[in-house]
Amino acid sequence: MTTQSEAIAADLEAIRANYSLTDEQRQIVDHVDRVSREVLHPLQARMDEEEWWPDDLFKQMGELGLLGITAPEELGGSGQNEFTQALVSELIAKWNPAVGLSHGAHDNLCLNNLLRNGSQEQVKKYVPGLCSGDLVGALGLTEPGAGSDALGSMATTARRDGDDYVINGSKIYITNGPIADVILLYAKTDKSKGAKGISAFIIETDNPGFKVAQKLDKMGFRGSPTGELVFEDCRVPASAMVGQENTGVSVVMSGLDLERAMVASVCVGMAERALELGLEYAKIREQFGKPIASFQMMQSKLAEIYTEVETARAFGYRALAACTGLPKGAGGRGEIHKLTAAACLYAGEAFNKAVTEACHIHGGSGYMQDTEINRLYRANKLLEIGAGTSEVRKIIIAEELLRA
Repeated sequence: MTTQSEAIAADLEAIRANYSLTDEQRQIVDHVDRVSREVLHPLQARMDEEEWWPDDLFKQMGELGLLGITAPEELGGSGQNEFTQALVSELIAKWNPAVGLSHGAHDNLCLNNLLRNGSQEQVKKYVPGLCSGDLVGALGLTEPGAGSDALGSMATTARRDGDDYVINGSKIYITNGPIADVILLYAKTDKSKGAKGISAFIIETDNPGFKVAQKLDKMGFRGSPTGELVFEDCRVPASAMVGQENTGVSVVMSGLDLERAMVASVCVGMAERALELGLEYAKIREQFGKPIASFQMMQSKLAEIYTEVETARAFGYRALAACTGLPKGAGGRGEIHKLTAAACLYAGEAFNKAVTEACHIHGGSGYMQDTEINRLYRANKLLEIGAGTSEVRKIIIAEELLRA
């Protein structure tokens, strides 16, 4: 019989195996941290002020090795797993949240989903360009009338017409939508089946019938292009379908589990930056003749932020370890569904607490829009809405607990 001490030792060994970085991973992390700090961080202020995205930034990220993290090396990627991809996302978001948001939509929601679910022909056609940044990717799921009930309320349709499908409908709040070259799109191919009548397509945005209806002006993550997309008799070949007809739900759900684990990492990166900014300011800001860092109330805030960051990191890494190597078609149910929802829920709320306290440490300067802590503060709300709201995350957790 296994003793309690032996069980604990086994758990600790599993944690070390899952969370410790290999030498190769450490090299990647160090590289991403450096280029994100030196190249992406200086872009932050202008991106926020002007809702500006540099035209060549995806190509530059491709050249810097920031794209195609999970793609095979023969297709132009890094050949790493989802855990490493999350570490990359964490660091990019830390130094430039807007770039982190667009990077996640491109590299995970589009590229990684295509790798997992696309045909060999689709992967060969699109993945090299997505890895180099010559192509920009996006995911089209949310609609004006379909948010938390994205699958059940989906109104976009794809009607079979000979060797083609004709798509009609609209998508909204689509990250990278205004600049995307390819979109992993979900549409109903059989309305009578409800959510089980959804299919996935890879859409090239130069197709007739596609247009960007508007670029949206956001509160946070400004600079990351977000738009409303319209499909009016947009004709695509049947070969554009990802997977089989009416099996889009499995593509969505398996992708959502990994997305939530990735969002948790983004929260950790941004919360870590909030801690750094709060700590730096507390050391240099003087009141009553000494740095405010010397006051116990400020020390308490810093300690609480640190605890939130590291707890969210540990929880998020556990979820990522469970997602790494997830078989095709797996996810969207069971333990992994519960775990990723919980990690995402906790990390989103932890970042909210961390950035609120860090902003408070800055006092009046934290309320000024041109400060970095203010940009982080304005960005935090999205992370309790995107990838399923906090309420939806709680519903998932409860349903899985009650189903057990």
